[in-house]
Amino acid sequence: MSAELVLFGVLAVGTVGTALAMILARNVVHAVLFMVVNFGLTAVLYLMLQAPFLAAVQVIVYAGAIMVLFLFVVMLLGKHEAALDEPLAGQRLWGVAFAGILGALLVFVVGEGVPAAPPRGVAADALPALPGGFGSPAAVGDALFGRFVLPFEAVGILLLVAVVGAVVIARFHRSTRGIGPSSPPEGDG
Repeated sequence: MSAELVLFGVLAVGTVGTALAMILARNVVHAVLFMVVNFGLTAVLYLMLQAPFLAAVQVIVYAGAIMVLFLFVVMLLGKHEAALDEPLAGQRLWGVAFAGILGALLVFVVGEGVPAAPPRGVAADALPALPGGFGSPAAVGDALFGRFVLPFEAVGILLLVAVVGAVVIARFHRSTRGIGPSSPPEGDG
């Protein structure tokens, strides 16, 4: 058993363990912190797959920006206990059923093998090299700002419109409930 396989096993158990701990945590702050650890372990898995750009994006975007946003919202709202009630009847049963189906599919894929993966028993050195630094930050940048610059900019404009729309909708709902800056202060009337 190679050291790389042992490291992968430790990372896989850690990733699944932190995901389960995140789901089962009663304290929301602890759940978010478990999610940060999960994202960090996922980044290490990306490094093991020789995908440094994905690992960097995982750490910067997910473990950094998204998780800081989650923690900010949790701290701002002040709710630290997660309620485990079921707003929809039988949702836990459906969750367990779908988890079982996913597990069965994963067992099937592991047994059959991944179609795009090299055949079993072929050494990684015997495989053809990927063209021109495939997956490197330079190759991703060349693709995004070369061939795919128009779709990249279109997605940016779409996200900007979505953010502006969300702000407008939030301000509209706030003003109709009498919470906005146009409402008179309480106690003056």
